[in-house]
Amino acid sequence: MKISGEIRWTIEGLTMEPRLVMLLESIARLGNLQGAAKTTGLSYRHAWGLLEAAANELGDPLVIARQGRGTRLSPLAERLLAGLVDASGPLAAAIREGEARLRDTLATALPASTTKAVVVHASHDLALARLRDLMQDDQDKMLELHFQGSLNCLSALRRKQCDLAGFHLPVMPEASVLAAQLRPWLRLKSLRVARLFDRTQGLMVATGNPKKLSTIADLARRGVRFVNRQTGSGTRLCFDFLLAQHGLRPGAIHGYAHEEFTHAAVAATVASGMADAGFGIEAAAREHSLAFVPVIQEHYYFAARSTALRQPRVNALLAHIESHAFQKLVNKLAGYHAGGVLDWRPATEILE
Repeated sequence: MKISGEIRWTIEGLTMEPRLVMLLESIARLGNLQGAAKTTGLSYRHAWGLLEAAANELGDPLVIARQGRGTRLSPLAERLLAGLVDASGPLAAAIREGEARLRDTLATALPASTTKAVVVHASHDLALARLRDLMQDDQDKMLELHFQGSLNCLSALRRKQCDLAGFHLPVMPEASVLAAQLRPWLRLKSLRVARLFDRTQGLMVATGNPKKLSTIADLARRGVRFVNRQTGSGTRLCFDFLLAQHGLRPGAIHGYAHEEFTHAAVAATVASGMADAGFGIEAAAREHSLAFVPVIQEHYYFAARSTALRQPRVNALLAHIESHAFQKLVNKLAGYHAGGVLDWRPATEILE
């Protein structure tokens, strides 16, 4: 079940529709209007029309064309984009929470078991996003994928609102501390878990790493702007744990409260110059032409009730995941390593 809300700002007579904001972000990142239009899914003419209409409403241009050197944002557009990011962060968190609540409410009226598709609630992941893209034309509509924080995914599984829940944990001696935070959702005897693949998480930074960031502790340096993942996400739990290991308080990180809901959004924020660093997976950093400083390896898991694993539709989806084609796709992503055949075990084993 797809449910989405959005933030829409009106400034003077100008409505800042999402496509315009995405276009400005792409121009800031690419320095080229034609490339930014293509990235945003707009024709060059349509993109230029949006910019001209906005300039007419605000009384000042949003872009400056430089002969032979592409296009850059005007000072007004730079401040506008920065202001929108700053103002929208807390609201975006509230909208995502509202989406989850509405989805949960409707799910009680339309349980996962009544739909032909396998309903998966998963912590954001590029490999699963690729799997969804590969299967989106499937006439049988085998997969219904929703990305949200790890804790919300496991909670949805506990409430029988999904068939499979995706979450992740770092590979480190102290990982049991993080696993303990998942205990309320994994202690059911009927739950089984299997490792899908491994990923590398670390610092996403601008090309060339101009701030010379090499450790989590460097994020507390003066002049370093950070972009975070949302509360409840597995990456946020891991990042908070790493902060504690370094003896750092959240207040020491400039931008700690600036939250995004996917690895791709974090990477895009860094690529646009609105942050100097983010914490997330290597594949997202590489897709946005960012430099990457590896910090930890992690296992990405699926959790399911044992009854779900006996259903033909669930087994058909898992067969796709175990297929050579999907394993090859996973291994092509930067920082990923495919797990092969799924080995389902009692969920309590990862809590030990």
